[in-house]
Amino acid sequence: MIPLSLDEIASLVGGKVVGDGSVTVSAPAVIDGREADPGGLFVAFAGEHTDGHEYAPQAAEAGAVAALGSRPTALPTVVVDDARAALQRLAAHVVALLRDELTVVAVTGSQGKTSTKDMIEAVLSTAAPTVATSGSFNNELGVPLTMLRADATTRFLVLEMGARHIGDIAELTGLVAPDIAVVTNVGRAHLGEFGSREAIAVAKSELVQGMAEGGTAILHADDPRVLAMGDLSDGPVLAFGAGERAGVRVRDLSLDRLGRPTFTLGHQGETTVVRLPFVGAHWMLNAAAAAAAGLAAGVPLDQAATALNTASISKWRMELRALSGGATLLDDSYNANPESTRAGLDALTSIDAKRRIAVLGEMLELGEESRDAHREIGTYAATRADLVITVGEAAAVIADGADRAGGKALALPDNAAAIEWLGSHLAPGDVVLVKASRGARLDQVAAALTTSLDSAALSTEIPDCWQSAQTLHSAERDRPDHCPRVGDDSRGARRTARDSAG
Repeated sequence: MIPLSLDEIASLVGGKVVGDGSVTVSAPAVIDGREADPGGLFVAFAGEHTDGHEYAPQAAEAGAVAALGSRPTALPTVVVDDARAALQRLAAHVVALLRDELTVVAVTGSQGKTSTKDMIEAVLSTAAPTVATSGSFNNELGVPLTMLRADATTRFLVLEMGARHIGDIAELTGLVAPDIAVVTNVGRAHLGEFGSREAIAVAKSELVQGMAEGGTAILHADDPRVLAMGDLSDGPVLAFGAGERAGVRVRDLSLDRLGRPTFTLGHQGETTVVRLPFVGAHWMLNAAAAAAAGLAAGVPLDQAATALNTASISKWRMELRALSGGATLLDDSYNANPESTRAGLDALTSIDAKRRIAVLGEMLELGEESRDAHREIGTYAATRADLVITVGEAAAVIADGADRAGGKALALPDNAAAIEWLGSHLAPGDVVLVKASRGARLDQVAAALTTSLDSAALSTEIPDCWQSAQTLHSAERDRPDHCPRVGDDSRGARRTARDSAG
């Protein structure tokens, strides 16, 4: 954040200072006092169950020098009627001051937007100082808080923008109009809130409509609803995908024995090879979107590919971990909808394993389609997993779908039962996928496995003996004797790193 005195902040947001108005805020704003940096601003909200103003002493201990809220706190405070509106006004002002030297990239979509945002950050960071949304903090609070992390040295600001209603993204682009707008897809996430995929498309199209004049739209060429958004742009459109309409096109996909994709990216006759350190073929489209955003920002294709080869993504998204005893965990527990769950099941199938287990929880906010969508996932899971385990009453219909499709299914009542079953039944060579909407909290299941079974993150390095693997079957056929299976105890099977949480 650019340095501002508390008096200046009060003037900008229409507030009144209680305390020392000469205090200078020089670090980003936070809404969790524990995360404050020295010189930071603590933004307090009074909620139904918790009053953030009471945590000002905690923020002060962490380094915050001032607060913004609806009443005075233990810190010098700018008091306003509406803390959210004041936060947004402050963020818009700060970014406006930086705008001459700042390129703003915004990302939305029904799924994949956080991972795409992470990859864009990796690409742009190779060119200049970049600030990006942390995790999926993409709402009316997360966006302005991210904006306030920009300072005079920042050249790229990458903002993830989410929506639960039509008008949400328009509100966010009203704070800052992106120079580059990336739309990954239109799926069924939050279908219960929107009512139809057509309404979801309208909501996502607000990002393109809200671009700065002459901005570049980065659109998914293989999704007709997204590609149609190009008609809303008054600037260039660069499409990405696997089809002929893609300007940044992916082809020649192959997977190693851990399901990590290698593919070719092409643009205007130039090609480059990308080897992603993530499990699942679906990552290649996110990478193509990131490369396209990089091109729009002036980053060459080969430079983007190099960055993508070593990119990292937010936690609980296809985290591959080796468990003691020879089993492997694929933790994709952050969130779920029908499209992302299918992608997770495809990723599970792509990993060489003796037995594949899909642990699935409820997919929330699907509205009237919920029961049918869950049963469809069960049918699909039966073709992808040797055993389908559902967790919770609402997810039991997935097990029913798998059972009807001829698969092997087990419905468990809760997380505790799932943890107990997996802890006593996982065997060497097993690979287990954990996937559900955030509200199901299956991250607790994944965390219990990594704790009780002594996990270690699998290395992103790809052993030479796996390079020729085109599919799971060819990997088995071509595997040299010195290239062990997933789950083997030999050092060649996996190169482990120091344990990390989750």
